[in-house]
Amino acid sequence: MRNYLNELTAIRHHLHRHPELSSCEQNTAEFVHQNLSKLSPTEMITNVGGKGIVAVFDSGKTGKSIGFRAELDALPIMETNRFAHQSEKPGVAHLCGHDGHTTILLGLATWLCDNYDKWTGRAILIFQPAEETAQGAKAMLNDPRLIAIQPNYLFALHNLPGYETGSIILREGIFASATCGMKLRLTGKTSHAAYPHAGINPQKAMFHIATTLEDLPRTVLGEETAALLTIIHLRLGEIAFGTTPGEADVMATFRAHAYEDLKSMMSQAETSISAIAESYQLKYHIEWVEEFASVENDATAVSFVRKAAQTLKLREINPSSPFPWSEDISYFSQRFPTALFGLGAGIDHPQLHRPDYDFPDELLPLGVSIFAELIKQADLC
Repeated sequence: MRNYLNELTAIRHHLHRHPELSSCEQNTAEFVHQNLSKLSPTEMITNVGGKGIVAVFDSGKTGKSIGFRAELDALPIMETNRFAHQSEKPGVAHLCGHDGHTTILLGLATWLCDNYDKWTGRAILIFQPAEETAQGAKAMLNDPRLIAIQPNYLFALHNLPGYETGSIILREGIFASATCGMKLRLTGKTSHAAYPHAGINPQKAMFHIATTLEDLPRTVLGEETAALLTIIHLRLGEIAFGTTPGEADVMATFRAHAYEDLKSMMSQAETSISAIAESYQLKYHIEWVEEFASVENDATAVSFVRKAAQTLKLREINPSSPFPWSEDISYFSQRFPTALFGLGAGIDHPQLHRPDYDFPDELLPLGVSIFAELIKQADLC
């Protein structure tokens, strides 16, 4: 196979220098569109579910429709790396590797055009916006133009630090967890600090709710559960020494392997919060944000990844339990037979979302090779 490393590295470094946050990927999408246009795909659809792009390459030969998905968005984190391709946008950086994933998909587009004699059917390349906020996949799936394009199988990879470089991390069933964020506002009554009895201070209720929420995984799902609930933010009143606070905020992240377990915890949280707020004579408002379903890997799609790894002589690693993090491809996995797999980024490589993370460029041609092999494997069945 042609070695795409130099040209792919240039693309990846451009994307890394110019990151854009979720739902703001205008320039990223335009860059992807320009690169795809040079390859003359059979069909290209823009502004799908926001800034998303779908490119269809048709071989002109009978075969399956195979989909591949990559993400366009970056993170609101200040990068600490100091190299030529570091982020040029303060406070925004590609610290999850989406620049690498997008580059691999652009590399696959080039491979498809270079090798029309080596594959059949259709390849559907999906460049998704707003993965980090759990908005992009649902928005794309609700776009009627994407509904008309039905892949037989959908594949995606995510680089995973902590694993041997180039290894394949693969699991049937639940691959990544379901999560959801909760924003709670408690409202009492503000008063002068000299007359606290004249107000309704939500302080005790805030801590009561926080400790109750932390126990929810065990109380709802049992002592052996792998579910987690993390309190990420508490705020009481304002910095005003003459005032007794009348408002409080509690924010938490709910996390469970199975989507139904996540929903059970969310339901019990609402019940508990209502009872506690009432006991302290407080009003309350709950907002659920960034809800990710669990990623469900299809057994047949996983078998194609396994065969591709074997053909390319890559080490396969099979985790005994799902990953605790989440991925927006979960909503695609509810619609199409899907396989999300990990691509090892190195045992000692900085972890995802760390300010010193950078996608390993040596994985770029390997990612293209894996996707290309998946087209061949899926077409054999």
